[in-house]
Amino acid sequence: MCERASPRAGLCVSLGCARRAGSLHLCRHLPLQPRPPLSSPHLRQVPPAPSSSRVRPGAAPAPSCRERGPMAQEGTGLPPGAELGSRSQAGAAGGSAGRAEPEPEPAAGLGGESCPEHGLELGWFCAAHRRPVCGQCARLGGCRGHRVTALEAKAADLRNKIVDQCEKLQLQSAAITKYMAEVLPGKNQSALSAASWAREVVIQRLIFVRNVCENEEQRLLEKVHTEEERTHQSILTQRAHWTESLQKLAALRTYLVDTITNLDDHGLVHAEQEIFERTEAAEGILKPQESEKLNFNQKCVQSPLLHQLWASAVLSCATGLEEVHVDEKTISPLLALSEDKKTLAFSPKKTKPYPDCPERFDHWPNALGTKAFHKGTHAWRIHVDKSCAYKLGISYGSLQRKGPGNAARLGYNPFSWVFSRYDKEFRFSHNSRHQAVELVKCPAQVGVLVDLDGGEVLFYDPTACVILHSHREAFTAPIYPVFAVADQSISLVQ
Repeated sequence: MCERASPRAGLCVSLGCARRAGSLHLCRHLPLQPRPPLSSPHLRQVPPAPSSSRVRPGAAPAPSCRERGPMAQEGTGLPPGAELGSRSQAGAAGGSAGRAEPEPEPAAGLGGESCPEHGLELGWFCAAHRRPVCGQCARLGGCRGHRVTALEAKAADLRNKIVDQCEKLQLQSAAITKYMAEVLPGKNQSALSAASWAREVVIQRLIFVRNVCENEEQRLLEKVHTEEERTHQSILTQRAHWTESLQKLAALRTYLVDTITNLDDHGLVHAEQEIFERTEAAEGILKPQESEKLNFNQKCVQSPLLHQLWASAVLSCATGLEEVHVDEKTISPLLALSEDKKTLAFSPKKTKPYPDCPERFDHWPNALGTKAFHKGTHAWRIHVDKSCAYKLGISYGSLQRKGPGNAARLGYNPFSWVFSRYDKEFRFSHNSRHQAVELVKCPAQVGVLVDLDGGEVLFYDPTACVILHSHREAFTAPIYPVFAVADQSISLVQ
């Protein structure tokens, strides 16, 4: 091992000795004080060349680069800032040997390219000029004073960046592939199902008013068809877009793999700008996002004319009404039920005792119907002309029955939907959200129409043929008719 090896840098601190300290080579250097360690092993500021060399008293001046011959003129291939000693320091502390030191081998270049100006191998990379240079260029040439890096280190760093980019592209491709394989087919099937459902809703409702709304039926079916085509076209557009994106990503990844595999360090460095431009274009491909354009718009089948005619046909026709009875087991002690189980009367005093059971409301004056509806369209009507305080609507069977809390209060929980009257005030209530209903006069009857398949509950005045309020909801459980009265009585229409 060289006697002058630096344990920190692993290099001989003598002038021009570029061998690693662990290598075997002859070195007759005299002891000298090592220079302070550099801040970075690869990036070093190149100091200006000394104007003159110091000469030991009584010794002959050190020969110039020209006097030393070709080897001396070629130098080490390292910029002075990358060396751990200087020629002047080595001459001053060289002892009495007085003979020229052996020149070390230049830093390893890549691909055998050499500097056209100095003939040295291009073993360094100038950060300012963004190109490979030789040690002489970094010391005395156009890159003097610039920050230089070993070309090998620069190429290694670029390789690491390419590997990271390949991993990102692979993850991006996997996400798009999963989106195309899992989301888009489901969207397409959902759109087809929604379109089929919309056709059935339109056709079933128009059965009641076929003679007066043939033109409306045709118009709505065309809208459904148009919406279906739009949704399907959006899905096809998305599929084509993401297929193209996948092809671009695959082509870029293939290019990067070929680049890192086939190009040497010089070619890799020269191709850096092209690599950057291509990867920047790939980063512009965003991840798939949820879009309403891929969903079928069910509002396309909404029609005021159809809505009014459908409700009128159902509630005005006796054959369209359900035979509804009040379930005696659910009646509050504040209510009295007639023998035919059609009339509920309010009593502020609990005059009639009822046996306690889990189904009974014990605080609020509520009651449920006996029959649950699971699917289809159902309607019933109630006489309300005798009462100034009532609630009518539907609820799930899971509605709480006990206690004074909102969980058992109609319209104040997510399990009930009711139309209510309090003196002159009318409103629709669900889950503690109340919507006022403006009426010119108090209705004598209120019809309740629920379409479980279409997801709608509607309150109607059959006498005036007016829809009082409609609400859309995706019902998830069987529903029951529900009633509440706090003044006089209400009766189901026979």
